Amino acid sequence: MKIALTKLSTKDLATLAQRIISNIQSGKYPVISNHPLAATMQTSYTDYDQVYTKQIYSGKGKDVATADHERDVAYTNLKAFLNGYRQLSTAPNYQSAEDLYGVFKTFGLNLDRLSYSSQTAQMKKLIEELETPDNLQKIAVLSITPAFNEIKTKHEDFEVMFADQAEANADLRQMTSASAIRKDLEKNLKAYLNLLTAMKEVPGWELLYSDTNELVKAAKNSEVQK
Repeated sequence: MKIALTKLSTKDLATLAQRIISNIQSGKYPVISNHPLAATMQTSYTDYDQVYTKQIYSGKGKDVATADHERDVAYTNLKAFLNGYRQLSTAPNYQSAEDLYGVFKTFGLNLDRLSYSSQTAQMKKLIEELETPDNLQKIAVLSITPAFNEIKTKHEDFEVMFADQAEANADLRQMTSASAIRKDLEKNLKAYLNLLTAMKEVPGWELLYSDTNELVKAAKNSEVQK
């Protein structure tokens, strides 16, 4: 009864273990009732079952990336408007656009290309500077208050999402690693199969071995080819 447990997918390993445990608990095989190895395997499977469907990370990465993109769009749109308007020297309040664009220059014209943490630090300073009374007045005369508010909102949304991701990832790192739990289940499952193989010709063990062997054969058909 040989099978490369490491070649089984996460789900197929869980399925094999669950079927073997159900077989043990069926009451059809007195020789395995209350056997300590069966109890150990059950414990390993319970631990594995709790985490095997979970991702290593929180899965919030896509949401964070989306929030960052929306923040980038709000930032680049306002920056582009100011850059264009400031060059229209005949337009009313063009100097206000020039001054505000200068604020953008101070904190960088490529914030949308920075890492999350670097962009967040610079964006925070940019927003604080734009919120000074003098700059808020310039924003108002250019009628771009809604655009500025959008930058603030998108930045705040990103911060909330990023914080949620960090917290979720920290929680997952506190859990025993999925790979360690899998190895433990593989070890105990292999020991159980070796026990049945060694006892297959002993009276009372033949049927248990035969039935379990059929479960193993079914699982082998699902082995991942490496």
